[in-house]
Amino acid sequence: MTHWFDGPLAAFDTETTGVDVEKDRIVSAALVLQDTAGGRPRVTRWLVSPGVPVPAEATRVHGLTEDHLQRNGRWPAPVMEELARGLAEQCAAGRPLVVMNAPFDLTLLDRELRRHRASPLSGYLGGKPLCVLDPRVLDKHLDRYRKGRRTLADLCGLYGVELEGAHDAAADATASLELVRAVGRRFSSRLGGLSPAELHDLQAVWHAAQARGLEAWFARNGTPEAVDPAWPLRPALPAVA
Repeated sequence: MTHWFDGPLAAFDTETTGVDVEKDRIVSAALVLQDTAGGRPRVTRWLVSPGVPVPAEATRVHGLTEDHLQRNGRWPAPVMEELARGLAEQCAAGRPLVVMNAPFDLTLLDRELRRHRASPLSGYLGGKPLCVLDPRVLDKHLDRYRKGRRTLADLCGLYGVELEGAHDAAADATASLELVRAVGRRFSSRLGGLSPAELHDLQAVWHAAQARGLEAWFARNGTPEAVDPAWPLRPALPAVA
């Protein structure tokens, strides 16, 4: 029996000007396709001149300077169109999409599409539902009492996945894809009998519970902070009159 974690997967990742999904911009992105576990990945990369300043702290993370992006990046509008169509192709093909911390990357793409193409991400999917696998949500549910951080680098170290060139969109997407396969293999007795679509629905429930737990932790430590329970995409904020 072939499990989902041995079959075809895609992975998506972005690098950005910051961590605010409502205001920050995509400066690079990658889509990685792999037909079978161990197969050669096919990688498509995008570089974007975002049209806004690139903060020094963002450059320190991903190494992309404003000058480099202006010289080598493309205008955002056509890139966002290509990204959306690339994800839509995966939905149409029934290929699960791996996105580490999905509410960040997918929400940011949705906002960029609204900004530059006057359309939400859902407008490109043709009625097909997203089928997302988020290694952060999976690991946090399956090994919920483990101490320590759950960044991509931390999880790759824990599951024995190579991450070469962290904070490069293609490297991070490739590592996320291999990480989901590793999580699936480690917890095959709990995940192997589920379809990716079933897992997608479960992750929405698990993420919401994780958000509630994190909010409670903040409250106990005297730093109340709201944590959005939506997964894999945060709803758009209402327009300001």
